[in-house]
Amino acid sequence: MRAWLTFAAILGFLCVALGAFAAHGLDDPQAQAWMRTGAEYGFVHVLASLACVSLIGAGATRARFAPPLFLTGGAIFLATLAGLALGGPRWLGAVTPIGGLMFLGGWGVLAWAVRQLKL
Repeated sequence: MRAWLTFAAILGFLCVALGAFAAHGLDDPQAQAWMRTGAEYGFVHVLASLACVSLIGAGATRARFAPPLFLTGGAIFLATLAGLALGGPRWLGAVTPIGGLMFLGGWGVLAWAVRQLKL
């Protein structure tokens, strides 16, 4: 889990940096939108990964399977949209949904994990 938390911190840093770059370093509105979307989705999933630590501590041990999906999905999503924003090949747009599917998988795992909680 320590490795995933470290990855979460690094991805959070990148989300803030690329979000700021979108706001201040890009002139093209489409490029700004791609970069902003990647940063926002990535950051939301960084926070979700950090929340998983609390859920694990509360007894939802299966929540440990969500951060790898959230963070790997976030890296793919952010990297492909940033690549598009910076003029990368258009085929990157076909890879972006893989990150989105990983987000969905992470949320599904999290729903399964919270069923362990005794509330």
